[in-house]
Amino acid sequence: MTDTDSKNKALIIGNSALEKKADDVVVLNMQKVSGFCDYFVTTSAGSFKKTRAIADHIEESLAKEKLKPHHVEGKEEGHWILLDYGDVVAHVFYEETRRFYDIERLWGDAERIEL
Repeated sequence: MTDTDSKNKALIIGNSALEKKADDVVVLNMQKVSGFCDYFVTTSAGSFKKTRAIADHIEESLAKEKLKPHHVEGKEEGHWILLDYGDVVAHVFYEETRRFYDIERLWGDAERIEL
């Protein structure tokens, strides 16, 4: 997988989240700060139902590109849904959970990518 492929995947995830009216979509280039993935996409919503809808839409959008997540966590509860696509990891948070964990601050050295 090339960096361009990874970046395109991250952009598809970010734009899919925006299509579902996700709040505060952030794409982080993790290549210089992490060895486990190329990009993080982080977003949030004000209800658990909406976090699940955003995660479902992301999965549907990438399925159209013949991409399936390697692993999905937290979808049942909806507090923090993690969609692991290997080189790109999407985090769909319930707003309060996102504020509590504040992962953008933890990875503050990562470059932000504009959608």
